[in-house]
Amino acid sequence: MGFLGLTGVMTKNTAKIIGYIRTSTNKQDLKNQQHEIFSYTNKHDLKVHEFIEVQVSSRKTSKQRRVDELLQKLSSHDTLIVTELSRLGRSTSEILTLVNELIKNKVTLIVLKQNVTVTATKYDITSKVMLTFFSLFGELERDMVSLRTKESLSAKKAQGVKLGKPVGTIQKSKFDKDIEKIKELLQYGLSVRKIAKHMGYPNYISLNKYLNKRHIKEAVII
Repeated sequence: MGFLGLTGVMTKNTAKIIGYIRTSTNKQDLKNQQHEIFSYTNKHDLKVHEFIEVQVSSRKTSKQRRVDELLQKLSSHDTLIVTELSRLGRSTSEILTLVNELIKNKVTLIVLKQNVTVTATKYDITSKVMLTFFSLFGELERDMVSLRTKESLSAKKAQGVKLGKPVGTIQKSKFDKDIEKIKELLQYGLSVRKIAKHMGYPNYISLNKYLNKRHIKEAVII
């Protein structure tokens, strides 16, 4: 299946190319998506001016997924590159609404996995049907994965397997990297509020919870 048209990818010297990459949890997947986009642009002698990277579930709002920010950055004759349609949204309607907005603003969309390029001049009924099909397929694929996961968890629960993390498991925290400095300041007699301010943390409440949960204040000899 060939591209639907490359016309307008870089019609002005001021036009820019933005790569949008999103993943739910795996940072490595962000790098893989970036590599795919670079492979494409290098092959076609194009330059990516900016990447918008998002590590958040597609269930989050468009603002949290930086889609609103993306639309603000894209102007007429710019190009948006994604590795696959599912990166743009969770539902078919959401994806098609975004595509329509891009076309309305004369932004070219390139989707690598589906091998599709859509421009304002090439957004015909065939393009719409293909995008709808690919979006529906991606939505169905996610639903199937979700269903298999739920079935697997239900089966394990029925077998008496305890799910979730063991009681008492301590998760990693953003404060871990500064723990030695925090302990040092506690030894000097500084309050948690003052330590948070000194270290540049936005508030002391989360730091206090961190220290209490790990019993760090009790362990520090003042």
